[in-house]
Amino acid sequence: HVDPGEDDLTTALRETKEEAGLGAEHLQVIDGFVQELRYEVRGRPKQVLYWLAELRNPETAVTLSNEHQDYRWAPLEEACNLAGYRDLQQTLRAAHRHLEARQD
Repeated sequence: HVDPGEDDLTTALRETKEEAGLGAEHLQVIDGFVQELRYEVRGRPKQVLYWLAELRNPETAVTLSNEHQDYRWAPLEEACNLAGYRDLQQTLRAAHRHLEARQD
């Protein structure tokens, strides 16, 4: 949830710190990519924005909050299979395309 005085990206960075122990100092947000998903949770509308970022140091440890059980880094298709939801799979593929286009 967006706290008072926060913009959406600040909220995303705070949530990433709270849930994975990765702060803005650990991440490089990739310009030009943000994806919005809308869906319902328990009959109420929910909006989620996804940004694309990379770890400044790939060896940085992830520290999960008590809201999570596990994590892993996965190639695109494995990540899509794990995601399960079509709109999240589409977001992962769009992020992959964005990264490929940056390399060209």
